[in-house]
Amino acid sequence: MNLSNLTVKAFLDELASGSPAPGGGSTAALAGALGTALSAMVARLTLGREKLRDSWPVAEEAAAEADRLRARFLCLVDEDAEAYLAVAAARKLPKATEIEREARGRAVGTAVLRSARVPLETLLLAGQAVGLAARLMERGNPSCISDAGSAVQAARLAAEAAAYNVRINLPDIADAAERTRLARETDAALASVRSEADRLAGIVETLLGRPA
Repeated sequence: MNLSNLTVKAFLDELASGSPAPGGGSTAALAGALGTALSAMVARLTLGREKLRDSWPVAEEAAAEADRLRARFLCLVDEDAEAYLAVAAARKLPKATEIEREARGRAVGTAVLRSARVPLETLLLAGQAVGLAARLMERGNPSCISDAGSAVQAARLAAEAAAYNVRINLPDIADAAERTRLARETDAALASVRSEADRLAGIVETLLGRPA
């Protein structure tokens, strides 16, 4: 698929269609891309401001990191949809004979594992996106505090939605050890994002004149 090259309207039309992909996982990745785009904007609105010169090195590094994260999130928009479609295709494989059933089982197992790992990567990257926004809230252009705060919230949405899309695949993963590992990694990463996003939201609320 090539979802990231669609116009905003075309992507939303595809999302709203009766096709099951793109779905929640692609939406999670898109939220991450939006958040990192906002962080890049904050960084670039810091660069060149003479009164913020001390923050230029941080902003320059942040802009590069935001661009890198955004590019990966956009890839994950497509990868998540492709992972789901692979699961659907594997489930349609013939199963009339023992050989066919074994081949189908292997194909489904491989596809489901990928369908869990892709949103897990989105979740882990969302944690990086929150950390990036935090640095910009501290050292970036103070006029952009609402934008940096919005970047945090977009990253949190990416994390929450990605976690759902990991968890829905876990029951179909035959390897119990891998299933447990994925569940634990998901829970830990999501808890970290939630904690930091809550802390940063409190800072934004205070700076905007509304005590948290």
